[in-house]
Amino acid sequence: MAPWTLWRCCQRVVGWVPVLFITFVVVWSYYAYVVELCVFTIFGNEENGKTVVYLVAFHLFFVMFVWSYWMTIFTSPASPSKEFYLSNSEKERYEKEFSQERQQDILRRAARALPIYTISASKTIRYCEKCQLIKPDRAHHCSALLLTCMLNIYFLYFSRVNNCVGFSNYKFFLLFLLYSLLYCLFMAATVLEYFIKFWTNELTDTRAKFHVLFLFFVSAMFFISVLSLFSYHCWLVGKNRTTIESFRAPTFSYGPDGNGFSLGYSKNWRQVFGDEKKYWLLPIFSSLGDGCSFPTRLVGMDPEQAFVTNQNEYARSSGSNQPFPIKPLSESKNRLLDSESQWLENGAEEGIIRSGNSSHLKHCFVCFR
Repeated sequence: MAPWTLWRCCQRVVGWVPVLFITFVVVWSYYAYVVELCVFTIFGNEENGKTVVYLVAFHLFFVMFVWSYWMTIFTSPASPSKEFYLSNSEKERYEKEFSQERQQDILRRAARALPIYTISASKTIRYCEKCQLIKPDRAHHCSALLLTCMLNIYFLYFSRVNNCVGFSNYKFFLLFLLYSLLYCLFMAATVLEYFIKFWTNELTDTRAKFHVLFLFFVSAMFFISVLSLFSYHCWLVGKNRTTIESFRAPTFSYGPDGNGFSLGYSKNWRQVFGDEKKYWLLPIFSSLGDGCSFPTRLVGMDPEQAFVTNQNEYARSSGSNQPFPIKPLSESKNRLLDSESQWLENGAEEGIIRSGNSSHLKHCFVCFR
């Protein structure tokens, strides 16, 4: 077996260690709560009604937690569609060229028909040499686990789920964090009463004492640790950013813009959870779009004008009250990468046509103000 293959096998085996640890803690918490607390402690003190209520609520949180965790782990991140891969002839021409400028010309021609808004920080086409494809917006190459480009990546690798978190499983990941919080909070709140009784020796020392004491500490500790991560990702969803974009703003033709994909708080959440509310709290895929193209708050605006308005404080807002039109996701296709492209909208009141006339540019700027 080749050293690289052996190393990859070891990585995959070691990658399951955090998952197995969490699984062990969850199984122990189930035993400690159901058997030691509810059966031996609460039911043993003839509090039958409380026992039933606690068990029903506990199993509700437990099932949703396990379900969302399972979906996060075993849902494979989505990969770019075939249209983003170079054809054989394009790859052949690309590999024969030694000039980076000519290589970029080949990529620009290939990218004209693609729904791409972003470019690299060096103003070049985002191209993956390993996968030999033009990267869709917000896609990145995962070199830690999957060795391929993934769509809308939030975590290139997250050890607690032994998986990359991207477009196809981000909703499941958020629900996993949510139900982790509720699961830990419920246990800590209901265990607290008996934790105090054992601590003050109001209840006789039994085998359940050890489990109840540690169950409170473990649930409280996990609640605090998960709360910070969940809060951070709620902020990301509200801004419509990935973790990578929160540290390095995506670059558009007019420059970097951390709010380039923000459509407003409500629409940003719907991008992840979908339009049908009945699916929001279920680990069932309901996110909008295909992961390859995303609506932006600057759709329909000429890149020059976008640069001007980007300097305006109003245009730097989160995107909730933007003064420019936003297309539905299905229509969100343009060619920012083409320096000669023009932006055309259906209505005259929505359309802004590129013009070299400075007075026309000034007039448009006043309109947007």
